[in-house]
Amino acid sequence: MASITKELTFKSVPFIRIFEDGTVERTPLPYPSYVPPSPDQDPETGVSSKDITISENPKISVRAFLPNLPQNHTQKLPILVYFHGGAFCMESAFSFLNQRYLNLLVSEAKVIAVSVEYRLAPENPLPTAYEDCWAALQWVASHSSNKDLDSNKEPWLVRYGDFGRLYIGGDSAGGNITHNLAMKEGVESLCGGVKILGAFLSCPYFWGSKPIGSEPKGEEFEKYHHSIAWDFVYPSAPGGIDNPMVNPEGEGAPSLTGLGCSKVLVCVAGKDDLRDRGVQYYDLVKESGWKGELELFEVEGEDHCFHFWLMMRMLRNCSNAWLLFLSS
Repeated sequence: MASITKELTFKSVPFIRIFEDGTVERTPLPYPSYVPPSPDQDPETGVSSKDITISENPKISVRAFLPNLPQNHTQKLPILVYFHGGAFCMESAFSFLNQRYLNLLVSEAKVIAVSVEYRLAPENPLPTAYEDCWAALQWVASHSSNKDLDSNKEPWLVRYGDFGRLYIGGDSAGGNITHNLAMKEGVESLCGGVKILGAFLSCPYFWGSKPIGSEPKGEEFEKYHHSIAWDFVYPSAPGGIDNPMVNPEGEGAPSLTGLGCSKVLVCVAGKDDLRDRGVQYYDLVKESGWKGELELFEVEGEDHCFHFWLMMRMLRNCSNAWLLFLSS
């Protein structure tokens, strides 16, 4: 058996081991890591889904979701581009957990969703995930200028998508991706001049070299899994754990007034060890002078990304805030 040269354990999620030969071993998830889409509608929610390869080199795929609509439906629907969590190195847009979650969200919010299957670290270290997600967002936006359906366009987006109501969002690492893409959209244009209307960040992953709030102090903080994780997924990051992509107030961080959207919703969970960072992010945006609509929503007594494990309770808790956010 190969000897282990590096091992990293994440709290509450499976661990990853890298062997001398470069092999990456992920502990199996406690649920299927892949489930097929439901082109003929999910029996529980009526949502249809399908997989689309948007780029061959690099290989980037998405899973698109469409709510159950009457045959004579003509009203355009909001579009949500979604980025899954998993510490940038685990999970999938095609997993059982994400499939069930997006089915529920799309069914309740009546939106078209595009969930991005971005490449994972450590095989593809950051900033690869950011680049893949930006490419997917550009792909979605490219449909805005297509009046007529052709073989190169996704018919769900062309027929039903309202590009004046484009949202991005994600959980944990996906919340971090959401922030960074909103910042990128503030300086780079999307295809067709499309603008991001709103961004939601749920239990977002932010960190830094100095503890805040209830975070552990001293040596315990330096060895904390959130500090180690960033070095694992982005070993070449300038500034390390204070890189602006993970620490919005790190040295050289751009002003948050540059957020390229009109609305931001930050959701945090009271028992989440990332809770204080999410609240700090909300405060930083508020104090920056950014002119959009900003809201903080907290669910007390719950842990990190609890809504994935409590799907039905989710519809009565933080997801209600998201549904209102997406429908406004």
